[in-house]
Amino acid sequence: MSTSAAPSAPLDLFGIDALLDEEELAIRDTVRRYCDDKIRPHVADWFEAAQIPARELAKELGSLGLFGMHLHGYGCAGTSATAYGLACMELEAADSGIRSLVSVQGSLAMYAVYRFGSQEQKDRWLPRMATGEAIGCFGLTEPDFGSDPSGMRSRARRDGTDWVLNGTKMWITNGSIADVAVVWAQTDDGIRGFVVPTDAPGFSAPKITQKMSLRASVTSELVFEDVRLPASAMLPSATGLGGPLSCLSEARFGIVFGSLGAARDCLETTIAYAQSRQVFERSLASYQLTQAKIADMTLELGKGMLLALHLGRIKDDGKIRNEQVSLGKLNNVREAIKIARQCRTILGANGVTLEYPVIRHANNLESVLTYEGTSEVHQLIIGQAVTGESAFR
Repeated sequence: MSTSAAPSAPLDLFGIDALLDEEELAIRDTVRRYCDDKIRPHVADWFEAAQIPARELAKELGSLGLFGMHLHGYGCAGTSATAYGLACMELEAADSGIRSLVSVQGSLAMYAVYRFGSQEQKDRWLPRMATGEAIGCFGLTEPDFGSDPSGMRSRARRDGTDWVLNGTKMWITNGSIADVAVVWAQTDDGIRGFVVPTDAPGFSAPKITQKMSLRASVTSELVFEDVRLPASAMLPSATGLGGPLSCLSEARFGIVFGSLGAARDCLETTIAYAQSRQVFERSLASYQLTQAKIADMTLELGKGMLLALHLGRIKDDGKIRNEQVSLGKLNNVREAIKIARQCRTILGANGVTLEYPVIRHANNLESVLTYEGTSEVHQLIIGQAVTGESAFR
């Protein structure tokens, strides 16, 4: 057995690049270069300060065509779903908060208008959101209703031809910097969606502070106090929970890829650290226990990547089902956070400082683990799919 060999990047062992076409590789590499140049040098400071230049970043991300990139028309790039997933992976390799900015803008707010909006709503908002000139947020979760949004208390009532909206939404990415909010509320006709300009009287968005996760991201509460909206504010093609849940499935798809970016960054950082760290006059990477950990993490990262690509191809064929997205979200986030925690052990005390990205990724993944559906919710979705029995109630 040879005692030395040229090292390979973890995903190289799986031949991932050979599974991607030229456009997908070009998009992946472009986003990676942007993150290397514009995000990585600053993100630890943003995380520590819990401040992010979101407006500036939004315009840069928009100029790259990343907002709503898998949508067609209205200035959107019209890429494949797989290419969008690869972009999410590179964004989250920099920081989950940056990927959240992009996915909430494109897969939640823009997608809701694109899929369910009127032509007037699409023409007004989508081109500006695609460039990053306008920022959007998505108001579904409430303080007491996360996994069970059907119980939401926010309500819109008719007043002549207008709607009057009251209620509160919680844990809303981009909320306090948004120009427009897509908001879901109870009506006499069931749950409906509304496009709410954030300069409407009665709207406020207090920023949530003291977070220990997603600190390089804006998280807010949304408060609606007799917000008066014209009849044209309602999304005409969304009735019931099917509308917002389909938007969540879009966002979850990005997480399937994105979470692996965080895991990959942790693993690559840890391998480089172990190769240079000397312990008992040998590199930490030369010890069997270290290599066993690295091998197991490489295996789970590669398996997750193959699953993500498979789901991407199914989505590009227009055949993906919500429970398949749940498979990817459950597995890949669960394995990503395990990788981040294991990497932290190899870095030792250095693993808890922002000099290295590992603890930042681990903290961020604590949020990714539970948003867009907790692991338990996805387990029940998968369980229902394979047994035919619902265990939600």
